[in-house]
Formats: sequence, C-alpha cells, structure tokens
Amino acid sequence: MRIAVLGTGVVGRTLGSRLVELGHQVRLGSRSAGNASAAEWAAADGAEASAGDFADAAAFGEVVLNCTSGTASLEALEAAGAANLAGKLLIDVANPLDFSQGFPPTLTVCNTDSLGEQIQRAFPEARVVKALNTINCAVMVDPDRVPGDHVLFMCGDDLDAKRETLSLLGELGWPAERVVDLGDIGGARGMEMYLPLWLRIMVGRGNADFNVRLAHG
Repeated sequence: MRIAVLGTGVVGRTLGSRLVELGHQVRLGSRSAGNASAAEWAAADGAEASAGDFADAAAFGEVVLNCTSGTASLEALEAAGAANLAGKLLIDVANPLDFSQGFPPTLTVCNTDSLGEQIQRAFPEARVVKALNTINCAVMVDPDRVPGDHVLFMCGDDLDAKRETLSLLGELGWPAERVVDLGDIGGARGMEMYLPLWLRIMVGRGNADFNVRLAHG
C-alpha cells in the first residue's frame, strides 16, 4: 500500500519506518520538498521510502497519516490539498498541544470541539479517523513495550474508514479486540483532552512506556 505520512518529527519518522518494514511504500511529507530531515529518513530507510512536500505526499498516498504538530495540522493539510485528501482514509495522530508558554502545555481546542472534528469539517470529503494519539510513538509501533492487554482508542464518522484503520493497526501489532471504538469523530474530544494527564504521568514515571487498560465487570 502507498502511505503518506505528513510530518517529519519523531512520530512521523517512527511510524514511517515501521510501515516500510511492514512492506508498504511510504512518502514522508514536509513543508518543502528539500526538507533535510525527510531526505535523511528516506535515504536511510531504503527503496520503499521517499520524501516530498505535503501535497506530493498526499497525492502519492492511498492512506494519509497526519503526524504534524497539532497547532499546525490544519495549515499542513491545506498545503496537502483537499483534492489530494478527498475520499482517502486520513488517520489523525496529532494533538492540539500548545507549548508556547512552557510546560505544562494548554490545549488549543477542547470541551466543545477537537482537532479531529476541525479536520473533518475542513476536509469533508476525507474520511477522518482519530487514532494513535494517546500513546508514545515507540509504543505505537511496538505494543509489547508495555505488558498486558492495554488498549488504543479510535473514533470517526465513516465505518469503512474505521475498518481500514483496524487493519492497519493490526499490522502494527494492535489486535482488534484491543482497539476501543468511541463512536463518531466527536470522540476525539476525550482522546485529545487525555493528553495533559498523559504528560503528567510521563513526567512522574520518567518515561513514556505506559498505556491504559480497561478493567470492567
């Protein structure tokens, strides 16, 4: 499968590398086609890895992963182009965290809206699924870093898009029974608002190798 990963930070590069290992063709997208980080990643990850600007990557991908900074995601996706996103599964991994005033960050959107919903409204022809945003990128691609039946959350309006997301998550090591569907894209509010707690836990533990498990009767 051809997959576009938008964003050249550690999340995008980590997911991109694992997807290449799994046999996918991956294009890492950035603001400019000559981005040094993207070019270095592509050179290191072999023939199935390539780099381009946001629009080039989005046009290339059959599936698009938004791994950009949440404060810049809408701008990045606008650069990618609505026509290049139309009809495609768009997995939103980003979080609307604003570190401009230091730590702890604030959320640029919360309570009555979410970044996931904003993306779906801005690109109504894309099939947006929020997923993978509640864990560290190392755990995204290697769930066994955390023992036990810990879970992922996802949400989105399109049932077929969520089924496609489940398939891709399965390749990353997340069986369907450990993926909790929170319903429509409005579920992104809770998923994103969990991040301030996640950050506090990370600081308290001193590492990011943790996740949540649902215990119920």
